[in-house]
Amino acid sequence: MKVFVAGATGALGKQLVPQLVASGHEVVGMTRSQAKADLVRSLGARPALADGLDPEAVGTAVSEAAPDVIVHQLTALSGSMDPRHFDRDFALTNRLRTEGTDHLLSAGRAVGISRFVAQSFAGWPFARVGGPLKTEEDPLDRDPPEAFRRALDAIRYLEEAVAGADWVEGVVLRYGGFYGPGTSFAADPPGEHVEMIRKRKFPLVGDGSGVWSFVQISDAATATVAAVERGERGLYNIVDDDPAPVSEWLPAAAEAVGAKRPLRLPRWVGRLAAGEAATIMMTDVRGASNAKAKRELGWRPRYPSWRQGFATGLR
Repeated sequence: MKVFVAGATGALGKQLVPQLVASGHEVVGMTRSQAKADLVRSLGARPALADGLDPEAVGTAVSEAAPDVIVHQLTALSGSMDPRHFDRDFALTNRLRTEGTDHLLSAGRAVGISRFVAQSFAGWPFARVGGPLKTEEDPLDRDPPEAFRRALDAIRYLEEAVAGADWVEGVVLRYGGFYGPGTSFAADPPGEHVEMIRKRKFPLVGDGSGVWSFVQISDAATATVAAVERGERGLYNIVDDDPAPVSEWLPAAAEAVGAKRPLRLPRWVGRLAAGEAATIMMTDVRGASNAKAKRELGWRPRYPSWRQGFATGLR
């Protein structure tokens, strides 16, 4: 198939494009930077230059590529994130998840694509009620903290626009927290979260009962290839088999990167230091089940647990 990857030079794109090429697909990788065109070529794809927020440029790039499938991996999450100003730091990503989604869907419809695969997130968007593990049928948070609201609205918009499109197989992949090359949980060069853990600037807040689901970045790419080839309309949680509370995974991550055990802060101190949003991520968020992705996509992560992945990939 001809596959058009928007966001081909991001952390996931750099894993995804070579896997698509190895699976026999003809890939066009979209990037807005002429400087990254050679990187796209080195991954095995043909570059297409377009800003995801420019509808004419996106339309031209997709028209020239004439793909069977579009993969939407556009985000703008590089750089330091301030949990007190979550929506500010996500502002461009929010636009890519709303306006950018519309532009890609419109361009895809014009050329008659058969499948549209888009990136979403499994974790803090889930409603913070009920058990620790959520499926694709469970609701998202109806009353998020103020800092999360615009980002959650953008996620809702993307999921409804893609999965609700009746003219195409709209597939939404809710990835867990990425770790591995090019992510914030990377060893060499060290990602932002690894550096924070080493400097003991990533404390354990409250009882650390917030449950996180992770997925190694190459495993996320493998799941995306499966979705490109056989995904059916709907939502899929792309996470490993081992959702875990912060009280378990954070000390293990510190050990893996050779750091001291994380500091512990009472919840009220964490709220003062980092804000309510960061405190909720430490104490209240829910994990995700990957049963549907395994069943319907035939996907199995190479790293079924972050425990293996951290031990082998963060040292």
